Amino acid sequence: MVKVYAITLVLGTLGLLVFILGGTLAVNLGRPEKDPGERYGLAGKAVVGAVVGFGMGGLSAEFSPLDFGWPTSLMIAVAAAGLSTLWVRYATSQSRSG
Repeated sequence: MVKVYAITLVLGTLGLLVFILGGTLAVNLGRPEKDPGERYGLAGKAVVGAVVGFGMGGLSAEFSPLDFGWPTSLMIAVAAAGLSTLWVRYATSQSRSG
């Protein structure tokens, strides 16, 4: 499962970079319709957050000194994905109000 978590974390990090750099490039070029954050909205941001959270949570659980089994690590990874989705929703609402 370590490979699954590692691949997921790499894909999530790439998605995060696409959102950040794509948004920056779209704003600087004056083409806000090309901004991935606007194009895919909150759902796209939540998916990227969930993928990153799943990878980070799974790798953290697999390499924990508590020596969890793979089912426990999977449950921790799923919980991390859910919590990161909640964080994305919170952070997005904060950036809109401020």
